[in-house]
Amino acid sequence: MFSWKALQKNKTVRYGVPMMLLIVGGSFGLREFTQIRYDVQKIKRKMDPSLEAHVNTERQAGLLQEEYQKLQEVKLDEWRNIRGPRPWEDSKDYQEQQRSRQSPEA
Repeated sequence: MFSWKALQKNKTVRYGVPMMLLIVGGSFGLREFTQIRYDVQKIKRKMDPSLEAHVNTERQAGLLQEEYQKLQEVKLDEWRNIRGPRPWEDSKDYQEQQRSRQSPEA
């Protein structure tokens, strides 16, 4: 039906078929390599115990109690709002001004 020389001269057979094979084969190859990547990550992944406590719902109640105890120890009534230096201000001069303002009060 078709001679070998006629198929070799046909641009679709010469360029199109290898291109389609490359695209389809590359798709399957990439799928396999990405699956290997995710399988390895699943095997190697070990969760940090503190992060695992946040994820684990049974342990969250205990974690909340610990955080509540930490908040009870903090004295929230005795805080001071201290402004930090602006980017255009010299931080050492500003710190000296803050210390001089605080020393007479103490």
